[in-house]
Order: sequence, then structure tokens, then C-alpha cells
Amino acid sequence: MNAHPVDERAPKLHHLSKCVLFVSPAGDITQKGYEKKRTKLIGAFFPQCEAAHRSAAVRCRTCQLQDVHTEAVQAALAKHKERKMAVPMPSKRRSLVVQTSMDAYTPPDGEEEDGGGGGGTSSSREGSISMEHWISRAIHGTSSTTTTTSSTASSSSSSTRSGGSGAAGGRLADVLAQHNHSAPPDVTGYTTTTDGIQVERAPGAGSTTQKQTPKYGNAELMETGDGVPVSSRVSAKIQQLVNTLKRPKRPPLREFFVDDFEELLEVQQPDPNQPKAEGAQMVAMRGEQLGVVTNWPPSLEAALQRWGTISPKAPCLTTMDTNGKPLYVLTYGKLWSRSVKVAYNLLHKLGTKQEPLVRPGDRVALVFPNNDPAAFMTAFYGCLLAEVVPVPIEVPLTRKDAGSQQIGFLLGSCGVTVALTSDACHKGLPKSPTGEIPQFKGWPKVLWFVTESKHLSKPPRDWFPHIKDANQDTAYIEYKTCKDGSVLGVTVMRIAMLTHCQALTQSCSYTEAETIVNVLDFKKDVGLWHAVLTSVMNMMHVISIPYALMKVNPLSWIQKVCQYKAKVACVKSRDMHWALVAHRDQRDVNLSSLRMLVVADGANPWSISSCDAFLNVFQTKGLKPEVICPCASSPEALTVAIRRPLEEGSTPPGRGVLSMQGLSHGVIRVDSEEKLSVLTLQDVGSVMPGAMMCVVKPEGVPQLCKTDEIGELCVCTVATGTSYYGLAGMTKNTFEVFPTSNNGAPISEFPFTRTGLLGFIGPAGLIFVAGKMDGLMVVGSRRHNADDIVATALAVEPMKFVYRGRIAVFSITVLHDERIVVVAEQRPDATEEDSFQWMSRVLQAIDGIHQVGVYCLALVTSNTLPKTPLGGIHLSETKQLFLEGALHPCNVLMCPHTCVTNLPKPRQKQPEIGPASVMVGNLVSGKRIAQASGRDLGQIEDNDQARKFLFLSEVLQWRAQSTPDHILYTLLNSRGTIASSLTCVQLHKRAEKIAGMLAERGHLQDGDHVALVYPPGIDLIVAFYGCLYAGCVPITVRPPHPQNIGTTLPTVKMIVEVSRSVCVMTTQLISKLLRSKEATAAVDFRTWPPVLDTDDLPKKKPPLLYKPSNPDMLAYLDFSVSTTGMLAGVKMSHTATSAFCRSIKLQCELYPSREVAICLDPYCGLGFVLWCLCSVYSGHQSILIPPSELEVNPALWLSAVSQYKVRDTFCSYSVMELCTKGLGLQTDALKSRGLDLSRVRTCVVVAEERPRIALTQSFSKLFKDLGLHPRAVSTSFGCRVNLAICLQGTSGPDPTTVFVDMRALRHDRVRLVERGSPHSLPLMESGKILPGVRIIIANPETKGPMGESHLGEIWVHSGHNASGYFTVYGDEALQSDHFSSRLSFGDTQTVWARTGYLGFLRRTELTDASGERHDALYVVGALEEAMELRGMRYHPIDIETSVIRTHKSITECAVFTWTNLLVVVVELDGSEQEALDLVPLVTNVVLEEHYLIVGVVVVVDIGVIPINSRGEKQRMHLRDGFLADQLDPIYVAYNM
Repeated sequence: MNAHPVDERAPKLHHLSKCVLFVSPAGDITQKGYEKKRTKLIGAFFPQCEAAHRSAAVRCRTCQLQDVHTEAVQAALAKHKERKMAVPMPSKRRSLVVQTSMDAYTPPDGEEEDGGGGGGTSSSREGSISMEHWISRAIHGTSSTTTTTSSTASSSSSSTRSGGSGAAGGRLADVLAQHNHSAPPDVTGYTTTTDGIQVERAPGAGSTTQKQTPKYGNAELMETGDGVPVSSRVSAKIQQLVNTLKRPKRPPLREFFVDDFEELLEVQQPDPNQPKAEGAQMVAMRGEQLGVVTNWPPSLEAALQRWGTISPKAPCLTTMDTNGKPLYVLTYGKLWSRSVKVAYNLLHKLGTKQEPLVRPGDRVALVFPNNDPAAFMTAFYGCLLAEVVPVPIEVPLTRKDAGSQQIGFLLGSCGVTVALTSDACHKGLPKSPTGEIPQFKGWPKVLWFVTESKHLSKPPRDWFPHIKDANQDTAYIEYKTCKDGSVLGVTVMRIAMLTHCQALTQSCSYTEAETIVNVLDFKKDVGLWHAVLTSVMNMMHVISIPYALMKVNPLSWIQKVCQYKAKVACVKSRDMHWALVAHRDQRDVNLSSLRMLVVADGANPWSISSCDAFLNVFQTKGLKPEVICPCASSPEALTVAIRRPLEEGSTPPGRGVLSMQGLSHGVIRVDSEEKLSVLTLQDVGSVMPGAMMCVVKPEGVPQLCKTDEIGELCVCTVATGTSYYGLAGMTKNTFEVFPTSNNGAPISEFPFTRTGLLGFIGPAGLIFVAGKMDGLMVVGSRRHNADDIVATALAVEPMKFVYRGRIAVFSITVLHDERIVVVAEQRPDATEEDSFQWMSRVLQAIDGIHQVGVYCLALVTSNTLPKTPLGGIHLSETKQLFLEGALHPCNVLMCPHTCVTNLPKPRQKQPEIGPASVMVGNLVSGKRIAQASGRDLGQIEDNDQARKFLFLSEVLQWRAQSTPDHILYTLLNSRGTIASSLTCVQLHKRAEKIAGMLAERGHLQDGDHVALVYPPGIDLIVAFYGCLYAGCVPITVRPPHPQNIGTTLPTVKMIVEVSRSVCVMTTQLISKLLRSKEATAAVDFRTWPPVLDTDDLPKKKPPLLYKPSNPDMLAYLDFSVSTTGMLAGVKMSHTATSAFCRSIKLQCELYPSREVAICLDPYCGLGFVLWCLCSVYSGHQSILIPPSELEVNPALWLSAVSQYKVRDTFCSYSVMELCTKGLGLQTDALKSRGLDLSRVRTCVVVAEERPRIALTQSFSKLFKDLGLHPRAVSTSFGCRVNLAICLQGTSGPDPTTVFVDMRALRHDRVRLVERGSPHSLPLMESGKILPGVRIIIANPETKGPMGESHLGEIWVHSGHNASGYFTVYGDEALQSDHFSSRLSFGDTQTVWARTGYLGFLRRTELTDASGERHDALYVVGALEEAMELRGMRYHPIDIETSVIRTHKSITECAVFTWTNLLVVVVELDGSEQEALDLVPLVTNVVLEEHYLIVGVVVVVDIGVIPINSRGEKQRMHLRDGFLADQLDPIYVAYNM
């Protein structure tokens, strides 16, 4: 949510209603609900709410923890309020010259797209008139517009800086500042206006500096031979051509010379004003000498032996129970004797004498709970004495803990076969019914070995462990979890372990028998180093506080410090924080004994506030300020730095107050005019004794940083880890680094170790840590630290909302940049109000302080994020859940509009070009005009008897005479048996009776319209021919659905009315249904025209059969509902009907001995023609299978095809889907029943859409085992103006599939790519073009013919085109061009019908029956369904396919646009908890694959997306339902 630097109140406000849509937790988009949500979220930005704000601020101020972060956050939020900003839209400068208003004033070198943005090029070029001239002309051109968009001053300063000559730039800016923005903003782009130039907001929150360079990755200027600038995207061939023609004066032809589908993502250009490091090269820093004291032991084992024998009664460790009572005191004597016992048993009692299980140098796992440090210490020292390498890990609680699998991987790679554990822990491990401990997920098989003394054998008197001086052998392996969740083992040598203990002893001035309180995890890191290793070296007494006790009583550690008068305590910031929260003026607290409080995570940005607040409260209780000693450490480098305990009264160390803006560019800037966005750091002391430290660049070669640059700290000392176990390559990059100076020479002959910490060495050699390498997120080339963002989020009313401060921040990569995700656990009692308020404030705070947008903010219920063993958040596991859609948040706010700034620039529509240019362009580029045709009907010699007749009614009479008993139709029922059949003569006789009935009962005249409302079957066919015999015009209508009469009956009524039917013919059953109570509730029976039922027909036939006077008269009307929900009826003349039947007869080679199986709805389009007309024309037998019967018996259609040995069959997508889903698991059973599809030559899906390639392919694969030839399956294509344009047919090449570049397609270009290449989209040819059909691809706007590599509208010319829409409302003028369009140039004589579908033609290498090369037609999608977004054309199906793939619970998806926002509706098959998981996934996938920002995500139940009878989605119905708030959605998310 980036704010503009200038105050843009006025013009912004009226955009809000259009484009600012926010997450609605409950999900409503009624106007009222929408307004409510809107005011709720934007409240923070508007002055009305100041009072509320003030009280919120006061509430914050009264918090006792007023620390640096909260102050900054409050200031940032207040600042947002002062700006009174409307919710800001991200804005990006376009090229300096705006195309729309300045089109008329393009300088002569018209190719140059980014006017004066090329760094002054235009004004310095000879031969071209100076830029100022054009601008002054432009000013006169646009002076009429008013309303300033942005403060002109700032916009002029920005343009001046960005090249072009100064004055001109300024004037230009003045002009552009005066554009009137009345058009609704296109939120889907990232420009808020349609024509103005945006002022880029600078990275600095309030400064007025602007971005300098126009951000096109692809518009550098190139000079041609004689200095004419052209865009560098021009292809080399054309470049040559331009050079040869040598006619630079005329502008080149845009359309053909610029391929503008190069969709390049914006590359963030570095801001020239960004801070750069200016200091000298840093010098490596040495720590003090490590003064080896004479009586320091030669190894830790030696120390243990010394104390165990000299002072065996000295206490080593006191453990606490959960009530804070001392549980057990381990003395040095006991520790020594038990460790010896463990060592003996490890080496001698596991395995056999000949084959011991554990040998010196082997690795063993230590699995001890956090409340048993004594057992851990015994086992650890036992391993050291046995020279076995301990690998301490966490106790696995369940078989699938967070991260347990990766730990198992570490154990496996270390070759661990034995796990040491305590008795209690062993009992608590999960067991199988037989009492075995199961193998944990990912773990190797291990032997569990309990280390309690009572279970071990006593070592013989003559056995002693072999105590050596510390050497280069591995002492122990500490595990480390990486950013991606993988676990590495850091090996520490014995000499390193000892040297580290010595260095700690010296820095912390440890002395013998001191008491130290430890709250940290003693198995690793600071807890292990101080409380297990260094303590033994110095015979100290450790008081160990288990985590379980801290949970119950956060003050316990402070109480123990008082009770034991401890000198040292080791804690983390959170222990100080929770102690503060729990602290209620305890009288008896006295911390004056403490000389050192080691803060283990003192390097974290939020630890400073805990330290300050803790000191504030406890200073009165004797805590001295100099006692607080933050330290920095990492698994690889052990202790990196620690602040030394100072003598009393010495000056406390300084603070680093750094500009966050500088830090994000890796630069240290102390002063900052923006007081909000600073990071306050405390130092972590100086370099360790005996070590040397330097700072190197985090990426690339380890080169020394400058003194004012942030880099990764590296140390050179004996006391670090040596390697990542078993990973030589990673070890080299981390533990064997040779930093180099500017000249490339290494600064030392000894290797350094990378610490993984980012920071710098400050004045007086103090070390400052600014973050971790693991928490680094690089967003748009600026670096942000996860911990800083956590600190900011926690400071937004921290105590109130986030449960136990549990926040995770990580980045995910979407569209080639990292995006920040914040996940927080909310308190159980938080209301929707609270969460919403908190989320919007967090967004503002992070934006104000870090100047970075949050991509996704998710809230989950308390205690649900995966935990680390000590209760922290397991980050990589959380990220994994988020990406898999398994996080189940209870609130989500996505802000892609504000974060995603690297989208390709919106496409500018090219100005139109004249026909001549197109011709020349095509010639130059060698493109064919895209046109193709089926076989020419005139040249086909066939002995087609039916051709003698002009009318189908005559064909039927002829067949009834010549082949009376030939069966034309067979209808099957759901059992697969014949329900009824019809011979030529039966059909003729029954049709005559219907004609008689129409004349007698209906008193109909010639040309009256009759609605036929029949179920799919024989009656429908009879009624149709009856109408033809009577001279009436039939309209077939799908009958109402008895179970769903309320919604289906009105459609029937509408078709009857719109078609002006004077009577309805139907069956007795349906006639009764129309009179039923349910039906009359929907449509009053009295409003119907006369209803005739045809079940019992009169005996007498009409005196004379009607013969039309003119073949161009109307034969029938075809009504159908399009996918956009339009009901359209088209007129089919007798000529067209006969031509249609003939075309299909020729294509499919139909004649009387053939059988064709048809499983289609017989109400409109090709389905009706195949069901009712073709058999009569061609004489073949049609086996009719009503699709509704498949719901009872899914195998019906395929069984019939097999049983009747059918070679040609037709079906719909719904039928194919039903078979694929319903029979998927039954193919073996069908095979055993003898089902055989090997005879099928053609199986055609009748459709009016782009072929559903995934469905046809899975159908082919599924039934391949039953003999179905994969080449047999194909599709047809028809539409309203021509019911069948393509149909596969029998001869001719198989249907081809091509892969096109989806990005090019958005620009209406067709670019073929290899299968599997990125952004490829498979398209299948829609069958062969029918005989007598001509096709051309035309530009839908200009109506000019298009080249083969363009996507355009499919136009068709054919004898069986429909002759027009049948409409009542008389808006035929609008529609007439659908049926009678002419090209604007080229062949302007032919009359074409416009299909309304976009597609392209490709000449293939295949040859068709006539030996010509075969032209394939590919249908891409309906023009009216296509969505124009960011100047590009998108087809809903492509976006839907991506979305459906993104999560297993999404069963169906539909997209549409609403006020320039992309709305995605998904059907959820799963629990409602999963609904919110889908929002980020849907947003991500559409961004990644389509470069579009989703505006609204609507999650609904299964079955909400309406589907029509052809199985096509009714997206417009869905949109209306959404806007009318009728969807009852599970969740509606408004992305900001």
C-alpha cells in the first residue's frame, strides 16, 4: 500500500467506489455490505475517524512497554492519518509520451515509442524537429481538459529529471498534469488512469524524489543505417529490409513491423537516488589475545575428571520440577562416575565382543527431554569419554512432528544406529501395539539405549576411559534447520570446543564455583556452550529452568536468581518479555547479585525493546544497567560476539539508529529525516578473544565491504564449527571462505567461517547485527529482514491481538520476485472487527516503516501453527502449509495490487492501418491471407438421388415409396433394448396423420409456427415431418424437467413466445405436467397457446400434402441459449436444410446401409440435424440414445456402439464426461462383457466451443483398452450463424493438435511452440471443413482479412448458413451484419456470416482427399466471452484451467470481469475451513501464468456455477447472480 508523496486527495476519492475492494470476512457484495466493509477498512485513512484513532493511540501509549518499535509504529500510523490518503493505488510511470492524446503529434520518427524518455535522444537527433515543438503543439491540443491530477510541481520535477530537455520535460509534465480522468480506472493494470502519466512514488516515504528511467526492458533505441531510430524489437529480417529500401522518411507499417506480443516483465531499474556505500574499505578486526591461564584443563574430559575426583561433592547442576521446587542436584562426583559408566557400556555392552555396535568416532543420537538436563549431561560426557560423537536432537513426540523427517535424514546421513535416551523419555515415546517403538518418518532404524545408571553394568575396576588432550577429532554435531526446512549437522572439533569454552570464560570472566541460572535449551547453542560445557570447565553450579516451568511461571528464573544469589543468567528476549508481563510488584525480588545477564538472541531487532523494558522495571529491584549482555551466535561460528560485563559506573554503550531505507539498500545511514523508518540496534559487544572478524558482501565473491555497508560477518578462529557433516560443497562455501580486498587479494592465509549474520563493525570495534541471512527477503532489489517486519507487526497493539506474539514472516516467489507473507495467530477471543482493524493497521505500519508492501496477511486460530520443540513457530513448515493450501487461516488479506509492480506494461492498441499497408505488409512478410474451404459441392459427382428433390418432405415421400420397410430410426431405452423403431413408410404415415390433426384441430395456416415439446425420441421426429407436411414451421423445444419445473418451465414458455408459436404439440404426459399445480405456479396454464397431444392421432389423413412454393422459404427455427445467456433463434430455409444434409452426407459418407449411433440432445444445432434430418436425407439408420438415459446406465452409449458394430457415432461433451467419470474404473468389467470399440472410425463430439482437449484425450486413453482408436475421437464446430462448419468425417487426415504461445495469443497473435514449452497451450483442430463451406479469418473491429499468424474472427460462407435471426424486437439492424458482412478490402463481393468466435487457420503438411494441402481450423473461444484486461485479450477457459490445477479441492471454476476487476469463482469440494486457503493459491497461479491480478476470489459450494445443456459454463448468469448476491458464497475475498 504505497502512498503517493504528493497530496492527491481530491481526484483519488472518486476512484474508490470503482476500484477499492477489500477482503470481506463474511463475504457479501450487496451495495450496503460493500459500503460497510469499505468504510471499515478505509476508516484509518480518512479524517472523520480521527477521534477513534486518537483513542486507539492513547490506548497504545498507556501500555507500559513504550519502546522504540511501538513509538515508530504509532508515528507511522499517525503519519498515514495526516496524509489523509485515499487508499493509494500503486502507480507506475508510462513512457513519457502518452499515446492516446498525443497520437496526432508523434515526431517524424514515429517508431520511437518512448518519446523523450531515452535520455535526451530526441532533442539531440539531427533531422528531427526538437521535442519542444511537438509539445507546444500538444499543449494547444489538450488545453480544453482541466482538473489537475497531481501537484504539477512534483510531477514536473520528476519529468525534468528523467531526460528529455529540461524545459520541454517540464512543459510536458504540465500538459500531462491536466488530463481529465473520468474513465473508470483499470485496476487490473497498475496505472490508475486511462491516459495520464503517473508520478512514481519514490522509495523514501515522503520524499519527492522520483524514479528516473522509463522502465521498459525492451525500448532501448537502436540506430538504423542512416540514423532513424527504431524500436529494438524489430526483427533482423525487417531491419535488413528497412536498410535496403532506404526510405526512412515514411513511418514503417506498425502492424507488421512490430511484433508487440513480446510480453516482458518489468525489470526493476535501480533508482539512481538510492543510497550507495561511500566509506573506505573496512579493515578486519582482531579480538584480544586469548590468555591461556596455566591451570586451564587440556580438555573438557580432563576438567570433569579433575573436579570429579578433587571436589566430588561440589554441585554441578540443580534441576527444577514444574512447581519450581529443586528436583535433583547432580554433583561433579556423580557426573564423573556416571559418565564413565555410560562410556563403558557404550563401548562394551552393545553388540558382541567381536562386533561392537559402537566404536570410537561413531555418531550416536542423544534424545532427551527439556526437563532432564542431568541425564543429558551424563550421556553427553559419557560420549566424550568414549570418544563417540553425540548428535543431540529433539524428542520426537508423534510419528509426524514438524521437521522430524528432516532430522531423520540428518541421522541417516550421519550413520546413526544408536539413540541414547532417559528412562522417562523412553517410556513416553509412541509405541506400537506390540510395545515396539515405531520407526519415525524418515528416520533410520535405531537401537534405543537407556542411560540411567540402574540399567547399566558397572565397569571393571581396571577399566578407565582414555583421557587425551583436545585434538582435531569431532567432539559433537549440532543440528541446524535451514530456511527451507532442511536440517544440516555442524561438526565441532574437540579443540574448537575447548577453545570456545576458554574464550567464553575469558569474555564473561567466569570463576570457579559461580552460580549460573539457565533458561535456554541446554542441547544446543548458547545453552549448551554456557550451561553444559563452559560450566564444567570452571566447576560452576548451573540452575536449570525447564521450559515447562517457564510456561507456568514466567517469573521462575528471576526467583531462582534471588534464591541462589546467582551471578550469571542465560535467557532469551521472550523470557524477559514474559517476566515483565507476569510481574506484579513482587516484594522479594532482588537482582543485585547478577553481574551478567546473557541475552542469547540479543542480535534480534526486537530484543532491544525487551532489554530496555526489562531494565526499566527491574532497575528498582537492584538490576544494574551494565549487567545486560546481548550476544550474537550461530551454529556455524558458535559465539560470534558477546558484550563484556562492565565495571560499575562506566558509560553504557551507544545505540545504532539506522535508516531502514538505507538498510534495505545494504547501506548504513545513521541520520534520517524520516524519523519513523529507523531501526534501533544495540551492539553485541566486541570480537571474541583469539578471533578475527570481517564483513563481506552477502552475494557473490566474499569481497570486503565498505565501512558504511551491511554485509555478512565472517570470523577466523579455532573456536568455530568445521563442516556440515557429509556435505563437502556447502562446507567449502561456509567454513572455508577467503575474504578478498578490492584488488582481489585474500586478506589472510587462514580460512574464515561465514556466520550467517548480517551486520557491521561500528565505532570502537563494537559489533552490530542487523539481521540473519536466513531471514533476508529481497523484494524488488531491496533487502528486508523478516525479523524487522515481525518486530513492526508486534508493535501494532501487540499485547491485545496476536496470541503469545506468534507471528511468522517469510517470502514466497511469485512472478519472479519475492513477496512478503505475514502469518499471525490471533487471540481466541478476537472478533472479526479486531482482526480487520489489526490487519489494516499492520499493512500501514509495515508500509510506513519499511516501505514495502505485504503480499498476503493471514490470521490463523491460536495454537495452530506448527511448533518447534521449544514452542516457537516452525517457519519452513508454516511456509510449506501456506503454499500447499493447508494452513486453514481464519482471515486473509491479499494485497497484490499494491505489491506486484513488475507486470508487463499494458498493451497499447495500435492505430488502424489502411488496406494497402496490409497488402504490402503481407507481401513483405510472406504471409498468406488466412482462408480455407471444404470440397466444392459443384464438382462432386455422386449418385445422390435425394438431390433431385428441393425439400426434405419430398425426400421422405420418395423413400416411403421406394424403400418402404427400410428402418431409419431405432430408439434405445436405458437397458439397451430397442424401445421403438421407425421405417420409411411408418414415418411417412404418422407424419401424414399429424398434418391432418394440425389442419383439423389446430386450424393452422401455411407458415404458422408450432412448438414441439417432446422428450428425445421418435415422437419428436414424427411431429417435425408432420409440420413440414402441413406447411407449418416447427421449433423444437426441450421439455421442462419434472424435478426442476420452477426454473425450466419459464425457459420453455419464453421460447414458445419469442418464436411466436401458435400452438404447442407434445405428449400426453407433458401436457398433464403443464397443467399440474407446480407448473401453474411457475407459468399460468391459461397463458399457453393451444396444446395438442399427439399420443392418439386421428385416423384420416389430409387431402393434400403441402409443397412450399419457394425453396428459400422457412423450413424450421433453431432456438438455443448461448453461453452468455442470450436466447437466439435462427431461421433455416429449405435450401439451407437440404444443403446441410448433403454436406454431412458427403463428409461422413452416409448411405442406406450405414448405421450411426447418436447420443445427443435433439433440440438445436447439429444435434437436432443429426437426430431428425440426416437419416431421412441419406437413408442411413440412426440409433438414437437419449443422453438422459446415461444417468441411469453410463455404459449405454458405448455398449450400443459395440453391439451394433457402429462405425460412426456422435456425442456431446456432457456424455463424454459422464462416461469418463462413470466408467473410469469399470473398463476391465466392460471388456469381460465383450464390449469392443475397435470398429469405430469416427467418434465426433458436437460442440460450439474450443475443443476440450484434456477431456477427449482422457476419454481416448481410458477406452483404448476396449479397442478405441485414439485417432477416431474428434470434435465438430458450429455456431448460431452456421450450425456446422467443421466435422471430422471419414476420409481426410486425422485431426491435428498444435501448441501455441499463450502470451502471444493475448495479443491476437499465433505463435507455434514446442510441446511442453512454458506458456504453451494445446489446441486441437475442430474437424474438417464441410463441403461447400468457405472460411476466412477477419479482424472483428476493422473487418479486414487477416494473415495466417493472427487470431481473428472466423467468418463463414456456405449454402447452409442460417438466413438470419428470428427476433420479435426488431433490432435486426444490429444483428444483420452477423449474416451478411463483407470484408472492408480484398474480396469485398462475397457475403459472409460472422460466427462470433475467434480462431485461426494453419496450412498443415498433411494432404486431404483431393491431394491438396490440408487447412486446419483452430477455434480459440467466443468473442463475447473473451475478456479485455490490460489491453490484452484473455479467454476465460485458460484462466480457469490454471485455477482448477492449483488445489485438489477446487472442482470447478469460472471467471468474469466486473468493472475491470477479474473475479474468480471456485467451487470447493472440501471442508469450509479450506476456503481461505484457496485465496492466495488462486491469486498466485493467475499472476504466474497469466500476468493478471485477481480482484475478487469467491469460494462457493459445488454446483453453484451454472452449466447449460451442452455442458458449457454460463458465466454471465453467474456474474448476475454474484452481483445480485444470490450465490450464498462460503467466502469472498477482495484483493487490495
